[in-house]
Amino acid sequence: MSSPPCDKSFCSNYMLLNPEDAKLGDVFKILFSSDIAKRKFVDCPDGTDEPFGRRWIIFVSILAQKFLQATAKPLAAVGSGVEYWLNLLAGNGGFFGLIKNTFKGEVVQPDNTSADYFSFIGNLDRRQQLDPTISPGEKKYYAALSIMAAKASYENKTHIKSVVEDHWKMSLVDSYDFWNDYQEKATTQAFIMDDKEDTIVVAFRGTETFDADAWSSDFDLSWYEIHGIGKMHGGFMKALGLVKSQGWPQEQDPGQQETAYYAIKKQLRKLLEANEKAKFVLTGHSLGGALAVLFPAILGLHGDSFLLGRLEGIYTFGQPRVGDDKFGQYMNSLIEKHNFSCIRFVYSFDLVPRLPYDDSTLLFKHFGTCIYFNSLYTGKVVEEEPDKNYFSIIWMIPKFFNACWELIRSFIIRYVKGPDYAEGGLLRLFRVIGVMVAGVPAHCPHDYVNATRLGLSEDVFLSSNGQKILKTQ
Repeated sequence: MSSPPCDKSFCSNYMLLNPEDAKLGDVFKILFSSDIAKRKFVDCPDGTDEPFGRRWIIFVSILAQKFLQATAKPLAAVGSGVEYWLNLLAGNGGFFGLIKNTFKGEVVQPDNTSADYFSFIGNLDRRQQLDPTISPGEKKYYAALSIMAAKASYENKTHIKSVVEDHWKMSLVDSYDFWNDYQEKATTQAFIMDDKEDTIVVAFRGTETFDADAWSSDFDLSWYEIHGIGKMHGGFMKALGLVKSQGWPQEQDPGQQETAYYAIKKQLRKLLEANEKAKFVLTGHSLGGALAVLFPAILGLHGDSFLLGRLEGIYTFGQPRVGDDKFGQYMNSLIEKHNFSCIRFVYSFDLVPRLPYDDSTLLFKHFGTCIYFNSLYTGKVVEEEPDKNYFSIIWMIPKFFNACWELIRSFIIRYVKGPDYAEGGLLRLFRVIGVMVAGVPAHCPHDYVNATRLGLSEDVFLSSNGQKILKTQ
């Protein structure tokens, strides 16, 4: 065991996985010995015993991360090629436009640093304008702004600046690539903006399709337990800014690379001290949603009542579970004490909000208010999304027929709801995949944008306000 990765005065337990230290033979040995502290790639207190179910999870987590490390460069190369091709087609008016421009010698070459260049996620839904029917002051304004900010966070810095300032007529504070102390490179992305209506928005980027580092954070099922708070997902904690051999000090040492939590906290304090009326919102899709809900947890650990008192709300989309039952209780008490909203949006059979498992092995739990939308984009407040752990035989047939309906809907929605809801060929391909693996296309930001525009009625928000604190399931 290495030196504890935390201050013992507040860190009660931990189990951090280090895939770079794992040799294949040693990884297999963990299946046959309950004393996981003997393994070089597991950082935990001496004598830590885990049952087979949890050791199996560690085994799978390490193998997944090792695979991602080995394939990171080819995966990134494939992603760059796919994005280039998609932007080449879009920039030349589609396939036939590209053929025409080729013969004319007028092919428009995409520039991956330009405002017109879309990420793979962005190519699934190229909408950039905010919902024109929603204005500041309306109950669903924060949710509608948050999903568009969460979607924009996948784009390059120039694109984000153009969307925020040219399309939304708001002010971009900055966009960032933050250091991950465990991956030893800048792998956490976020941006901060000011809506010019006294709201600061912090949007964390989710998992890019071809980003092995982000996928590694998702698959890293390390955990980290803090006195009075509970256990939290180690991969997400590392991405937010967990400091090696220190955990969560009040401030980072001046000589260290600044991580997301500390840099954002510093910037928020500066912005909010300059505007006494302003509040801030935290948002993100997928992994970004996980970072958004963990951020105030660490503020609470540090006793930062100033920032918590200025937090208007957390709005996440397709967010995975981030902690155990005790952590959920801690977060609900924090929400009640500082009176901010914590709303997670779940669309249909989206796979990600149903992971990691809420069961006796993994012990993960959701907290706060859940607004669930079915495939008709009808929203309602629920205590837990249906089929909460996803892999249920009972739900296989309903999920299959729902995926078939979503594929059919992709062809007709533009005629029913208008051209702004039209779906392109790439998203339809995802819908086909969804017939075979239900829940994959449901995770795309596209359906969450539609849900906030079509299914988020005032009645739903009135209901959510009445259930700000939900009993942890």
